[in-house]
Amino acid sequence: SFSLTLIDALDTLLILGNVSEFQRIVNVLQDGVDFDIDVNASVFETNIRVVGGLLSAHLLSKKAGIEVEVGWPCSGPLLRMAEEAARKLLPAFQTPTGMPYGTVNLLHGVNPGETPVTCTAGIGTFIVEFATLSHLTGDPVFEDVARKALKALWKNRSDIGLVGNHIDVITAKWVAQDAGIGAGVDSYFEYLVKGAILLQDKELMSMFLEYNKAIKNYTKFDDWYLWVQMYKGTVSMPVFQSLEAYWPGLQSLIGDVDTAMRTFLNYYTVWKQFGGLPEFYNIPQGYTVDKREGYPLRPELIESAMYLYRATRDPTLLELGRDAVESIEKISKVDCGFATIKDLRDHRLDNRMESFFLAETVKYLYLLFDPDNFIHNDGSAFDVVITPYGECVLNAGGYVFNTEAHPIDPAALHCCRKRKEEQWEVEDLMQEFYSLKKNKKFTFKRASDRGEGESAKDPEDASSESGGEKRNTRKHSHSLLSCPSQSFNSKLAVLGQVFLDNT
Repeated sequence: SFSLTLIDALDTLLILGNVSEFQRIVNVLQDGVDFDIDVNASVFETNIRVVGGLLSAHLLSKKAGIEVEVGWPCSGPLLRMAEEAARKLLPAFQTPTGMPYGTVNLLHGVNPGETPVTCTAGIGTFIVEFATLSHLTGDPVFEDVARKALKALWKNRSDIGLVGNHIDVITAKWVAQDAGIGAGVDSYFEYLVKGAILLQDKELMSMFLEYNKAIKNYTKFDDWYLWVQMYKGTVSMPVFQSLEAYWPGLQSLIGDVDTAMRTFLNYYTVWKQFGGLPEFYNIPQGYTVDKREGYPLRPELIESAMYLYRATRDPTLLELGRDAVESIEKISKVDCGFATIKDLRDHRLDNRMESFFLAETVKYLYLLFDPDNFIHNDGSAFDVVITPYGECVLNAGGYVFNTEAHPIDPAALHCCRKRKEEQWEVEDLMQEFYSLKKNKKFTFKRASDRGEGESAKDPEDASSESGGEKRNTRKHSHSLLSCPSQSFNSKLAVLGQVFLDNT
């Protein structure tokens, strides 16, 4: 538990400028964390907190002034720890559907009596961390299982395009059929968008855009999002959950800023009513829901404020940040930290502080008010590192946050491949371009020219599957999203437009 909290809060220290403490804890962690223990662990939580936290700390280590080993970022003690932790989770994915169990024993694998019922978010929240692991380590198994789980959920959506809350991972039967954007579902949608941005993957983005249409059609009412029956679209719960407050930030990533701001302002009115967001809020009654009046200092509304402020510079978003700081200081601060609010109606405290307060809430608040933080880099500054595969650009910005707010540098995913193979691909493309240009017959085929269901692959990935050491022959279909001849900046999504531009 102590190690988990250290890992979960580690990159927050660096982002807030406490480099020495970051270095100290990394040195402690490099002595090793034992994952061979007889403990039942949440597959979802272990991934987003431990695997995500270790990957982020690994990629930020050099920036923090830590002496990294030869071959970094393709090797390193924190990366090996992240890989070890992720391997402990792989037995959970060994199901007929490819959708993972919710809990796994770190020593023995899936317990014989383990329930096959898992929430949707617990199935679809792996692609960011697992794809990063696959790209850094060269082992495709992590990305493969994450993609299979995502596609299984997509395959089992209802006829009107919605997914429920809990599903049986053996039979693929929906156990809880409430559809919405909140608890039990939330980070599935988040990872379709962030996975698409991280991997430049049109298929993942197209999945989300289809879901987005269904969500707007069936769950959106006056800029609120309700819970509906996944097959009929009829309202089942007219409530707002605090976890849903991530949605405006996610909408900003696909460019739907106006809609995002209207929804954000709805949520902000709830904050101002109570000095925080209750876990459940009855929209028609305008008040808390019985036994759901608590506020564990969740980050989601502040997260959305940070994203929207980067997109709009609207000072209203800074007002929310100010309100959040003042409220947390006034009603939550205790001698040894910041306590969960047990009941927002009278601001009674609970004897606990969640690690996501350190990993997410504090981090997003700080980034909201720190426009010059390295996380907000627009690409005007960067570092060049030498890897076994050639030069690599890092720290140029465009960080993708996992759902626990651990930033992943998307450029790092291109550091640990056989760069010479990629260079040959570029040379072949240029030769083909100039050759065919003379004959005025040149056509550049887009990623959509691939057969239906094929995932976007980097040219180097294809070459490595066929042996990898020899110069690869020309291919006639290249994804514009991953073409190595593009500049680094143009490979990043700008409000999602890179996935939507048909020009």
